[in-house]
Amino acid sequence: MYTPATSPTTSLVRTPRHEVVRVVVRASAPALAIYVASRLVVLAMLGIVAKVRHHSLGHYLTRWDSHWYIQIARAGYANAIPRGHGTVAQVNLGFFPLLPMLIRLMHWLTRLSFATSGQTVSWMAGAAAAVGVWWMVRDYYGDDVATRTTALIFFSPAAVVFSLVYSEGLVIALVCATMLALRRHLWVVAGIAAALATACDPVACAVVAPCAVAACAAWRSDRDARAWWAPALAPLGITSFFIFLWVHTGSPFSWYLAQRAGWQSGMMGTGVFYALYRAFDFGLNDLNSVVKTATFVAAIGIVVVWRRLRPPLTWSVYAGSVLLFGLLSPIVGISPRLLLRGFPLFAFVAAGVSRRRFAVVMTLSALTMCVLTVASTTISWTP
Repeated sequence: MYTPATSPTTSLVRTPRHEVVRVVVRASAPALAIYVASRLVVLAMLGIVAKVRHHSLGHYLTRWDSHWYIQIARAGYANAIPRGHGTVAQVNLGFFPLLPMLIRLMHWLTRLSFATSGQTVSWMAGAAAAVGVWWMVRDYYGDDVATRTTALIFFSPAAVVFSLVYSEGLVIALVCATMLALRRHLWVVAGIAAALATACDPVACAVVAPCAVAACAAWRSDRDARAWWAPALAPLGITSFFIFLWVHTGSPFSWYLAQRAGWQSGMMGTGVFYALYRAFDFGLNDLNSVVKTATFVAAIGIVVVWRRLRPPLTWSVYAGSVLLFGLLSPIVGISPRLLLRGFPLFAFVAAGVSRRRFAVVMTLSALTMCVLTVASTTISWTP
């Protein structure tokens, strides 16, 4: 088990400004190497499946939620929710705007197709997320745990999403920026980064909680009124999106109604129990539920490890808030993608287990990533 590093970034403070960029780039090399290696493995898995099934690789890189983000970037949001329930009522109002906005900007700047622009944005965001995770964890635990954490995240069971047009890379990069800014009392920077995160994904709104906690701590210790900028700015992303939908569709609840009609019907708070029931009743015939059940058990194990550590309170509050989102969901529950959004959980594992146990965890995680990457293209597991 690792103890917190005293101040692994203090050397940068004494580094001349013209050297800072070179030092940062050189120090970030392990994170980028891990990211590239993980993407090569995923692309190899997808490439094999594409070859066997006689599809293009691009066919598998723009499936599932990728389709909705690309559609929004190309044509904007729909005006209404179709009648019906489930697949017939699915509409792009259920997806947040920052990723489509960046895809549209990439398309405008490069004239690449919307699909290629989406892949470019997602891969760049994934690289930024890898660097952000590495620096955030290094800031507290040092280089070794930072490298371990980055490897766990990008070889995690659901890490295929970093190769698709999904929002996880953006969310992680922006939350890392928020955490680093909070640690340095850069309150406005933290608030802006958090606001951008809340425009990415509903679960990313968990970042508001650590902003509030950090502000309360700064006010109690130093009476620093500037700290309140962080929680004040943080919700602006989701607030602006909901105001836009209100003007665009006539209802401030369009996102919620779209989600309920197309994806997440059922009672709130039943997702975990639903997955447990189906896993035990249907077994491997319902791979989604089996994976969610295994992830729920893994989350319990991570919480046990977390109790032996002393991570920053902001990390714990953020990760706990993400898990709460999963517990409240009527369908999603505790899924591998949800754990990715609660990525400090991986740092708890990296810092809390021995080298031998970490090697076992890392191996199992990478193998599971390969299996689920193939499963997402061939059977009923959806990332």
